Amino acid sequence: MKQYAALLCLAIICLGSIFSFAQSRRVPPQSETNGKANQREPKTNESPTPAPTPPVNQPEPANDGQTVVEDPETIKIDTELVTIPLKVVDRKGKFVGGLTKENFQVTEDQIEQEIAYFTNEEQPFTVALVLDMSYSTTFKIAEIQNAALGFITQLRPNDKVMVVSFDEQVHLLCNPTNDRKILQTAVKSTKVASGTSLYEAVDLIINNKFKRLVGRKAIVLFTDGVDTTSRKANDLGNLSDALELDTLVFPIQYDTFANVQAIKNNPVILPPTSPGSIPSQNKSPFPFPSSTAPVGTPDSQGTSVEDYKRADEYLKGMADRTGGRVYKADSTANLALAFSNIASELRQFYSLGYYPKETAKVGKKRKIKVRVNQPNLVVRARDGYIVGRKKEGKR
Repeated sequence: MKQYAALLCLAIICLGSIFSFAQSRRVPPQSETNGKANQREPKTNESPTPAPTPPVNQPEPANDGQTVVEDPETIKIDTELVTIPLKVVDRKGKFVGGLTKENFQVTEDQIEQEIAYFTNEEQPFTVALVLDMSYSTTFKIAEIQNAALGFITQLRPNDKVMVVSFDEQVHLLCNPTNDRKILQTAVKSTKVASGTSLYEAVDLIINNKFKRLVGRKAIVLFTDGVDTTSRKANDLGNLSDALELDTLVFPIQYDTFANVQAIKNNPVILPPTSPGSIPSQNKSPFPFPSSTAPVGTPDSQGTSVEDYKRADEYLKGMADRTGGRVYKADSTANLALAFSNIASELRQFYSLGYYPKETAKVGKKRKIKVRVNQPNLVVRARDGYIVGRKKEGKR
């Protein structure tokens, strides 16, 4: 009996061990996360990779309106580099090409400078075409527009033009573009009106449009030079500002003195007409009046000999200080020729630059002299500049 009892106890112990082993090998239930059986559980000593935290209310960068988008065709220059567009002609006034940096010498206040930048390649220009649309205009509006459009067609494909007209107000008709359709629309939209805010138109271009623009620049200014309505700018300010800007100015000057005197002495009252039209009974020397008010009176501003002398000095000063040239246009034929000559001149300029050896205070005028070491040649370039404040990487 004792043997049977011992065997029974041993059997019970073995059954218990087998049961416990079976419990330890029990298959886990299906995963609650993905429904797959036998999924290996993650090790407890490994930390899962955290998901990236999305940005909270992070706005996209906005254009503040001050960022200048650079044209890849423009010349990028250092803020202290003084640049000089210049033209070299022979004694007959014919352009001389093929010169190199070694042919030129530059002095500033009689101190020779080292030429750090030079190009004799044809590079694109940005041209401001500025049209006087006051009543003193002596040419018909259609002829002015055709001459301006002819000028645009003679420019190179990469040259850009902005169109500005002025009467009492200044009208920005289009920003710089080489799209001929846009330019044609802008020129044809010009209208004649009263007043002449010449100085404000030039101030807009110099201090607003061209100040931070790099590359070759020119202003073509069609006007008699007499200002009557500018309030925010004046001639002395324009002349001073021109010395800080590496921009050529080409005035196309037409003479209105005789017409103005005729109206001054015999003011004419005209019936109402639509802008740009000419009534058949109009006896006035001015072809574009559109008002019943007198065209001219004895005390009209901008009619005296002194006013016209001041206009001559202003236009000549703008050209001389920038290396440009004044063209006279006393007829529509001369007007078209003037525009054509300017378009040709813009293809005939060298550019050089230097870093001044001596610094100067802001506002001080520095005198520049450019010479060429070839006989019987004449250099046409600006004769100086006014030291301006540094302008965020550009001059």
